Amino acid sequence: MTAIAGFFAPWLVYALVIALQLVVPARRVDGYVRDGAGNRLHYRLNGLRVFAVILALYFTACQLGWLARDFLWTYRFESLAGACTLGLVFTAAIVVGAPPVRGTVADLFFGRRFNPQYGPLDAKMSLYLVGAVMLALNVISFASHQALAFPAAPSWGMFAYAGMFLFFVGEYLFFEEVHLYTYDFFAERVGFKLGWGCITFYPYFYCVGLWSEADRPSPESPIALPIVAVVVFVAGWVLSRGANLQKFFFKTRPERGFVFAPETIRDGGHALLVSGFWGVSRHINYLGEIVMAIGLTLALGRPLDPIPWLYPLYYIALLFPRQADDDRRCAVKYGALWTEYCRRVRYRIIPKIY
Repeated sequence: MTAIAGFFAPWLVYALVIALQLVVPARRVDGYVRDGAGNRLHYRLNGLRVFAVILALYFTACQLGWLARDFLWTYRFESLAGACTLGLVFTAAIVVGAPPVRGTVADLFFGRRFNPQYGPLDAKMSLYLVGAVMLALNVISFASHQALAFPAAPSWGMFAYAGMFLFFVGEYLFFEEVHLYTYDFFAERVGFKLGWGCITFYPYFYCVGLWSEADRPSPESPIALPIVAVVVFVAGWVLSRGANLQKFFFKTRPERGFVFAPETIRDGGHALLVSGFWGVSRHINYLGEIVMAIGLTLALGRPLDPIPWLYPLYYIALLFPRQADDDRRCAVKYGALWTEYCRRVRYRIIPKIY
């Protein structure tokens, strides 16, 4: 019976998140993406409040003894199977019935609808929220298992890892509106890649380091290692969040700027930033994501264990091809202006290297 509860745990969490999205007070904002009539899509944003309610319910249930603190660790394989099944069901539901785009297999993977909305709910925002909440709960439960299993040898690196990941989720939801201006919203459809990715891959793979480390005692690495890891993580966060905020303010309040005075090149119809973060490399935010992942991996205290390194390697495999695709899109959209931008900002992701 408990194994069945583990299987349906993500189903319950995701249903609760969607229900709270509908009832918790929210901000209403216009996004960057437009519908077929040219109007900006409307969004109802309350992700951080929903996240806070879920955490309060989780910790209350644990405190009252209704839920073991490491329940999601104990039944991690059942929970993963449940999330995987739900992701496949969602993929079929969101793709089947929509007009075909490339062919059945390609449509199942990449999707057919760009930005489906159902009443007050936006599919992409809901997917990112359920993935973020489930990731946080997995991190808390997995890290709790290490503390419960080895009370005499708690891992400071594990605490640092969990704290950074919870910060990662919390600040993502705090800046919810900023993400309406990112690649996923104007370039990707909703199918297996995004749907199954948010329901299964995001909450279960991102914390892959804990899958290998949560059932092991403290590595007893020098305290300097988690400190260095936090410094590396913060450096990556500054690059990623700073670049995204600079772009957000440039698109929404171009006269204001963010940290750096906005310097642009123009062709009459378009303008591109060539100052600040966006003057260092054309995708400096991607470098920030990779550096944050490296910081998280180092925090666990076993830098020679290959499993935790799957997380930063995933970002490399994802973001380098995305950079090439994004550059092709920009070349088509901006033409000669993009050529001039590439001349001004030579490096694609890593300054002085690539």
